[in-house]
Amino acid sequence: MNIAVYPGTFDPLTKGHFDLIERASRLFDKVVVAISASPAKGPALDLDTRKRLAREITEGLGNVDVIGFSGLLTDMMAEQRANVILRGLRAASDFEYELQLANMYRAQAPELESVFLTPAVENSYISSTIVREIAKLGGDISQLVDPRVAAALKSRYNT
Repeated sequence: MNIAVYPGTFDPLTKGHFDLIERASRLFDKVVVAISASPAKGPALDLDTRKRLAREITEGLGNVDVIGFSGLLTDMMAEQRANVILRGLRAASDFEYELQLANMYRAQAPELESVFLTPAVENSYISSTIVREIAKLGGDISQLVDPRVAAALKSRYNT
């Protein structure tokens, strides 16, 4: 069984993230969306909210699970019995960083494979950082995220 883990902070989950999750669900037997607690990043949405939103948004995808985690990705991969790390590449600038990560994961756990997907063109410019900034300033993020995510950010920023 090929189990892919798509790790990230997902603060918030964007349409670009969902695009990759949906496409990965067709490529792998199971996809685990692994949401990192990431307290050092000071996420706008707490871990429980991010997990709840991801579960709601992916509920129609029968082979997708959502979990929270902290600690080493490679340890969590072993717990999930996963063999593939799924990462997204929006632009060439993402590649160098992702290559470094992939090589580090390979050094820690040689049995793991990293697989990179690119988002659909219409999602290629979306980043969680940009979405948070627009939401914080009261802008319209409806084209970038699911309506439930937009509502959560609106509530968080009281806009």
